[in-house]
Amino acid sequence: MDPIERLKERERLAELGGGEERLKKQHAQGKLTARERMTRLFDAGTFEEVDKLVTHRCQDFGMDQQIIPGDGVVSGHGRIHGRVVYAFAQDFTVFGGSLSETNAAKICKVMDMATRNGAPIVGLNDSGGARIQEGVVSLGGYSDIFLRNTLASGVVPQISAIMGPCAGGAVYSPAITDFIVMVKQSSYMFITGPDVIKTVTHEDVSMEDLGGAMTHNEKSGVAHFAVENDAECIALIRELLSFMPDNNLDDPPRTPTADPLDREDDSLDTLVPASPNQPYDMLDLIHTIADEGYFLEVQQHYARNIIVGFARLGGRPVGIVANQPAYLAGTLDINASVKGARFVRFCDAFSIPLVTFEDVPGFLPGTVQEYGGIIRHGAKLLYAFAEATVPKITVITRKAYGGAYCVMASKHIRTDFNYAWPSAEIAVMGAEGAVNILYRRDIEKAADPAAMRAEKIAEFRERFASPYVAAERGYVDEVILPRATRGKLVQALATLDHKRDKNPPKKHGNIPL
Repeated sequence: MDPIERLKERERLAELGGGEERLKKQHAQGKLTARERMTRLFDAGTFEEVDKLVTHRCQDFGMDQQIIPGDGVVSGHGRIHGRVVYAFAQDFTVFGGSLSETNAAKICKVMDMATRNGAPIVGLNDSGGARIQEGVVSLGGYSDIFLRNTLASGVVPQISAIMGPCAGGAVYSPAITDFIVMVKQSSYMFITGPDVIKTVTHEDVSMEDLGGAMTHNEKSGVAHFAVENDAECIALIRELLSFMPDNNLDDPPRTPTADPLDREDDSLDTLVPASPNQPYDMLDLIHTIADEGYFLEVQQHYARNIIVGFARLGGRPVGIVANQPAYLAGTLDINASVKGARFVRFCDAFSIPLVTFEDVPGFLPGTVQEYGGIIRHGAKLLYAFAEATVPKITVITRKAYGGAYCVMASKHIRTDFNYAWPSAEIAVMGAEGAVNILYRRDIEKAADPAAMRAEKIAEFRERFASPYVAAERGYVDEVILPRATRGKLVQALATLDHKRDKNPPKKHGNIPL
């Protein structure tokens, strides 16, 4: 055969994957093929494949008669929004996307290239797990990938998409990466499947309930996003990358905006209700101050008492952390603390400034939280904020009580600018609770206990919980009009453009895991 024709034939076989019938079956399930996913991921015409002709080396179980170029994974690099990104996509049509020795080597190669060249890594997972025919070398391949995930952590952004099954050891690679996107009704993550669980624990559970997209978005918090289909998944990955730098040494990309930098919105002046016990939606504030009102929320279905996600202010990407008074009164619990801490650490690793909106009455009380380790888990959020050296700005909209005040990026843990709205209450606890403790006996003896209690509550708010008390001590830099919040944030970020701060030299800290 002519050398040119020979090359074309091998490339054709690689592109055919597991064959026409299996490709059709993939489409019939509403899923894109591995190559279609890669084509959609990258800017048009920029994808360059690596190791297209690699084949497995297994000679057992008749595998020497089943040689397919590419061996079940498509890998390479291209551009997203004009920036270099490395990626791999497991091909379920070839041996169920199972991981072989050579398959793992292909993935490791692009991960090494990404880390060495300072570019993000995207993994499109759709695999039945380790290739049983290859035994321990397949398991070794997983370990090789896990090591690279760990070494790349905090060096380049890593995003995992779960676009099919992901079971056993395969789930640990996505778990180490920064963000996980799952496709509803077609993707699953679990350590052991329903059949094994039924045998061992006698629990009867479906794949969807055990490890489906909404299970991991609502209950476990393992995943960060749930999307409807493959196309939406790819689009979300591209959008997510637009907020991130290429690596830990670069600055996040800036986007021109026509939104006035000093834009004010009168609706913010009445956002916080007069009653301290009445909820409001913190998302209203976030959308109001963000460029073009756009906010990409992360883990929106999990620990809804805290909000995290990305926005832009004056074209600058920022990470937003906010208490949500519309859910559990915005208290911090175990799940909210862990969710917030991981997001803060990601932003700090990649030079993304942090903006915190605070309305927190404290940590959620109860035996469930105490037995679950709220002390340790709450300390994770405190550690993350204290450790972060990126620009940090906090706006206290209403409550900032007790230890939760300290944790939510207070001035005392190196936050650069701390603002408060006139409605802010900063104290050890709420006025009602404080008065019940401080004046209990006086109130009991009073001729009109209710009147005296109301008087003492008003007095406490004015003397001890007012934002002006904190402002007098410099714990709050400025009490601002709510309508002016966007302008203040944009201006503060501009002054922090060249911030320099660092932590003491050390191998690494010991975050309370």
